[in-house]
This record gives sequence, structure tokens and C-alpha cells, in this order.
Amino acid sequence: MNQAPKNLTTPETQENQEPSQISDRTLYLNGQIAEVSWFDDDITPQLFKDELMSGDGNITVWINSPGGDCVAAAQIYNMLKEYSGDVTIKIDGLAASAASVIAMAGDKVVMSPVAMMMIHNPSTVAFGDRVDMQKAMAMLDEVKESIINAYEIKTGMSRTKLAHMMDAETWMDARSAVDLGFADDVDGKVDEELPKMTFSETTVMNSLMDKIAKRCRIKPAEPKEETKPTNTVKADSLEERLFLMKTWRD
Repeated sequence: MNQAPKNLTTPETQENQEPSQISDRTLYLNGQIAEVSWFDDDITPQLFKDELMSGDGNITVWINSPGGDCVAAAQIYNMLKEYSGDVTIKIDGLAASAASVIAMAGDKVVMSPVAMMMIHNPSTVAFGDRVDMQKAMAMLDEVKESIINAYEIKTGMSRTKLAHMMDAETWMDARSAVDLGFADDVDGKVDEELPKMTFSETTVMNSLMDKIAKRCRIKPAEPKEETKPTNTVKADSLEERLFLMKTWRD
């Protein structure tokens, strides 16, 4: 006989329980987010919906995902926003790219002290001529705006600042995510003396290039001193001209 997963409370078991006896359910988002999964090893909207709708009450969703399909992530985000119970998001490893969008759906977002969150620009693969490329770029711009909507609702940050953070591919540790509004709390006690970390790929790349230049002893080109033109004539040249003039007259 098949048994219900331990992390789910099924509707059949809840029917015989008083509301005060119904415990919170726990769901897990581990792995890549995809529209469909051939081997059931990815997180898909349909698989998540089946688990989400299998019970009632408050839920805790644990996330450890590098991201994936942004449309699939948007569907899961909407499911969590529309869910009737309280939704607590707990990030225990990584919530990157599309997974960070799903995290924004939580009524409360808690990060492990060793967890990371990453936001960046959406990407795609496109084929065709110049017009096709322009359409793909326009599509990515609109997708980015839709992602910013989720970040803006959660953090209250300006859209311009969020866009710059996505351009730079920004990584945040738990405390930085809390300070910036992407998370609400750090799970467990964290030493307040520990430095917060926000990682920008652009900043690191510029720093790396500076270090390479110093290691290879590449010095920046120094501006050459401007030489002012003069009307002076060398004494030897002047003496030679006078001699020729004198000889010609003779």
C-alpha cells in the first residue's frame, strides 16, 4: 500500500482533525525549475501544484535551487501568492535566478546563515535574422520588468536600483539579503560582528583585471609631454647658410 510522503498532510487525514490539530506542512523545492520534466527530477508547476493542493493549513517551503525557466517560476510564484494559508519560505542552500523570484512569494522569507541568494538578468537562446534578434531583446526586456515587479513588491526598492543589481549579477549572503529587503530574517543566531557580503560580478571582474595588470607589470600609458614649436635655428646650420650666400655673391 502506498503511503503519503512524510512531508505532506493529505486531505483525508485532515478531515478527521480539529483545526488546532492540523500541523503546518513542509514542501521542498530542490533542483532545476522547468516547464516540464522528462524524468521527474526537475521542479515543474504541475508537480508543485499537486503537492501544494494536497492539503490545507500553513506551509513552509524549503528552497535550494539554481533557478531555471522564468515562466515556470512565475507560475509557482502565483500559486504561493494565491494560497490561502501562511507561506514561509526557508532558503537552506541557494535561491538563484528564477528561484529567487519564487522566494519573493513568501509571507516570511528566512535564510540559513550559510545560504546565498542571486539575482541577474534573464537570458535566452535565439536564432534568425536581425529582426528576430530585436524581438528576442524586446522580450527579455519585458521579462526583466516582470521579474522586477516581484522584487519591488517584496523589498520596496526602486526599480532603477533593482535593474542595476540584476545587470551586475548580484549575490547576497543572508544578512545582506535581510538588509536589502529580499529576506526577513536569518535562521538561527548570527554573530553581529561578521561582515555582510554582497557580490557583484562586474565589480569582481574589474578588480581581477587590475590585479592581472599589476602582476604582469602592465603600466598605464603615461601622457607624453607636449613640445612647443620654436623658431630657433642651430648655429652650425646658420653659419653654413651665410657661407653659401657669401660664396654665391662672389
